[in-house]
Amino acid sequence: MSPKMDKKDNSKLSVETMPMLGPDESEESGTKLKRELGLMDGVSIIIGIIIGSGIFVSPKGVLQYSGSIGLSLVIWIVSGLLSLVGALCYAELGTMIPKSGGDYAYILDAFGPLPSFLYLWSALMVIMPAGNAITALTFANYVLEPFYPECDPPTDAVRIIAALLICLLTAVNCQNVKMAAKVQEVFSIIKVLALVLIIIAGSIHMIRGNAQNLSLENLMQDTTTSPGRIALSFYSGLFSYAGWNCLNFVTEELKEPNKNLPRAIYISLPMITIIYVLANIAYFAVLSPTELLSSSAVAVTFGNKLFGVMRWIMPFFVACSTFGAVNGGIFASSRLFFVGARNGHMPNCMALINIKNVTPIPSLIVLCIITLALLTTSDVFILINFTSFVESLFITMSVGGLLYLRWKQPDWERPIKVNLVLPILFFVICGFLVLMPVFEEPQVVGVGLAIILSGIPVYAIFIGWKNRPVWLKNFILNMDNGIQKLFYAVPEDTHQD
Repeated sequence: MSPKMDKKDNSKLSVETMPMLGPDESEESGTKLKRELGLMDGVSIIIGIIIGSGIFVSPKGVLQYSGSIGLSLVIWIVSGLLSLVGALCYAELGTMIPKSGGDYAYILDAFGPLPSFLYLWSALMVIMPAGNAITALTFANYVLEPFYPECDPPTDAVRIIAALLICLLTAVNCQNVKMAAKVQEVFSIIKVLALVLIIIAGSIHMIRGNAQNLSLENLMQDTTTSPGRIALSFYSGLFSYAGWNCLNFVTEELKEPNKNLPRAIYISLPMITIIYVLANIAYFAVLSPTELLSSSAVAVTFGNKLFGVMRWIMPFFVACSTFGAVNGGIFASSRLFFVGARNGHMPNCMALINIKNVTPIPSLIVLCIITLALLTTSDVFILINFTSFVESLFITMSVGGLLYLRWKQPDWERPIKVNLVLPILFFVICGFLVLMPVFEEPQVVGVGLAIILSGIPVYAIFIGWKNRPVWLKNFILNMDNGIQKLFYAVPEDTHQD
């Protein structure tokens, strides 16, 4: 099927369901994911996913690799601008190829099934569940922090609370799309308020004459000149902006995507960039570089220094922030695996939709199980570098696909068409971010490439191998049928009215 958009108005896509009686009946029922996400839902999804644990943790990583306050602030600004440019490129991709699945759908149409499967494999094994696991662990740490003011919370307690959070939000997403979106809206507001509180408190601190760390003589002190370390500092900065492409994962559930996708980007990305830069200025106004580098939770250290008896308020706000980020991450990433299964690149059971709630419950459950398995994560910053490398590689490939399709398919309808300079600039910068860490931290690159390449034999056996033994085919079929009955789910209806 050509990704060229139909002239028909797909914004009126609706769902009608009826009890599952058999293949014929379910085919007529028209069970599909609904287009029920509006502009503000889109904005809250982007804000809710981007503002998670990153801005409360990553300032340490950015400063550690950049060396100075001044370069740190430059990296935060450039990371925001780079994310905005990337989001605009993805707006063109998302309206030219109006399918959910984000990078997977774009790589598939541009370069074929194997590269797209390798992205899907990497996302399933590392990118999505690891990101959700890190954020859930951060939530648990901040929830327990007031009860353990003098020491770190017990590891087992942190993992149990993180697991309960993942299970709770998976259940919410299984129940109802609008319920998940409403949770996202509420916690998006709370997390923005948390950052506004940090900005106001830091501003008051500076007005009182406490801005020595931001003086000209201290601003660029110890700035690094190593391209590899600068690339790694961008990894920490961009990790805090991770999620700028999340709305592309749910394009099929967005009302009027040609209008609402770019509008949501124009509203959310500049606002987040301004908030992030001001929050970092507040951090640096209150904390010295040494204090910031010795902190594992920058926002808590900031709150402890300024808020006195009210210091509990920062762990509370950060917990709310990470709560919303996990919810948004589960919502968006489950759609990626749903679309992959629909195309035959994941088990068929992950492409089933619950007939009552009209949500991809099997995909959500699989993601939940893998995320729970990754709660043994320990070193957050190594994991950030590792996942950022893998994700940067595939983002580079997606934007390369945009440039390739501009040349190969110039006649495809493009409701949004960005200036060619933007994808070229973005492609070059992403290439720098992929190549530079090879010299600085080759082990991170090696492990990342190993995970990606391990998907090749999986693809060869389960997708490329057409003459599989009968017993294996029957096992897979029985598993799919069992899961379909267990979750009262049917395949998506592809009938066009």
